[in-house]
Amino acid sequence: MGVQDEKKMSNLPWVEKYRPETLQDLISHEDIISTIERFIEEDHLPHLLFYGPPGTGKTSTILACARKLYTPKEFNSMVLELNASDDRGISVVREQILSFASTRTIFKSGFKLVILDEADAMTNDAQNALRRVVEKFTENVRFCLICNYLGKIIPAIQSRCTRFRFGPLSSEQILPRLNYVIEQEQVTVTEDGRKALLALSGGDMRKVLNILQSTSMAFKEVTEDNVYTCVGHPLRTDITNIINWMLNEQFEIAYKKVTELKIAKGLALQDILTEVHNYIHRIDFPMEVRVHLVERMSDVELRLSAGASEKLQLSAVIAAFAQARHMVEEKVTDK
Repeated sequence: MGVQDEKKMSNLPWVEKYRPETLQDLISHEDIISTIERFIEEDHLPHLLFYGPPGTGKTSTILACARKLYTPKEFNSMVLELNASDDRGISVVREQILSFASTRTIFKSGFKLVILDEADAMTNDAQNALRRVVEKFTENVRFCLICNYLGKIIPAIQSRCTRFRFGPLSSEQILPRLNYVIEQEQVTVTEDGRKALLALSGGDMRKVLNILQSTSMAFKEVTEDNVYTCVGHPLRTDITNIINWMLNEQFEIAYKKVTELKIAKGLALQDILTEVHNYIHRIDFPMEVRVHLVERMSDVELRLSAGASEKLQLSAVIAAFAQARHMVEEKVTDK
């Protein structure tokens, strides 16, 4: 690697810098990868449809397949990659994809590969036009469609592809790769910082590396508090304080303290609700009190998503907790 290449690599976001190059580098979905490897070895690759949440290795898998199928010189002439950022209306399907699919290669036998990333952003008209292209040029081209939501792909295209679901990654799958990046970049990460990264990831490898890079640039050490601060997420201590205020203080005082904390930390009520919901399951409430709280909080979340006022909805949350406190007190006095 030359000086120019090294400089280029050092400027890359870690997500791209550590993107797996080969199928062996991929950290999960062994069954899917082994099946695709068998397809390639036996020269029976079908049209593929990869679906699942973001950051689970869909694009990395098909790019690793393409590198296995073609040499670096062949790559540009044999692979057409289109993303949601490109215009992929009916005109692109009829012109760009059709012209790429219909031309045969003179020097290379075998098939070309068309990768349509974020295919669920394609219009129904474009998908219907694509259906005909997929059917007509199967001997010359293989298509790989990648999407987050399978329901947004028309059934006619689904039936022409072999489908693979990429589920969220487990912490055990993410951790070795995370440790490798930490070691390579020489980042100081505490144990609670690692746990915070994994907790915030939601099984998304891309999210883990982006948060790690952001936190390492903003702070000297990647700790739990620094990770949460960097992404604007409520700290565990903040949530503990909020629940204590709502359960133990008078309504006016609880409202004032939570509002002050929200302004000081720049927290959104939606994020507070999500964390409070997780916390509720760990508190030893009677069943009916827990059911009451979860129902009320779900109503608040629905109203927030519809654009309701945060101030009013915060009052509703505090009121729900005040009610829960009275329900607990009544149960104690009844006994």
